[in-house]
Amino acid sequence: MKFIPTEIPGAWIVEPVRHGDSRGYFCETFRADLFARATGITRPFIQDNESFSIRGVLRGLHYQSGDAAQAKLVRVSLGRVFDVAVDLRHDSPAFGRHIAVELSAENARQLYIPRGCAHGFLVLSPEARFHYKVDNAYCPAAERSIRFDDPDLAIPWPVADMEIILSPKDLQARAFTAGFEPE
Repeated sequence: MKFIPTEIPGAWIVEPVRHGDSRGYFCETFRADLFARATGITRPFIQDNESFSIRGVLRGLHYQSGDAAQAKLVRVSLGRVFDVAVDLRHDSPAFGRHIAVELSAENARQLYIPRGCAHGFLVLSPEARFHYKVDNAYCPAAERSIRFDDPDLAIPWPVADMEIILSPKDLQARAFTAGFEPE
């Protein structure tokens, strides 16, 4: 596996190695020892999640607050998405900045998002299957959302040619401001 640091401290792009032939391919999508050696991160993942979405679905920007915060390792096994992480850690040199990467079944890339970051993605293909490994259990009471289109974040979502589909929760998401506190 190849581990590529990003502009957000503690966030990594992970590129598994595929071994293929005329029958298809095989690859390891996660190996704790390699992950720890490359990133220094040893906290175990305790829950796996999967979502399925159609083109134009935008999920996020989501995070869990306080003791319920989650680190995530995300990947796509069907289709492609524009994946985004926003650093909400006040003590980070990247506070308020974002990273974006295309994740797809074809490129097999993954994104590790550390605790203290918001996360969201936009489905670019007709449909997408999205996988999350998380290091803390989901806690509905701690879930928060930030507006995906907040002008202070200036995320360049590739939405020009599609109708965006948001959940009622994401339609009610809060704004990000210079004095933002993740709660």
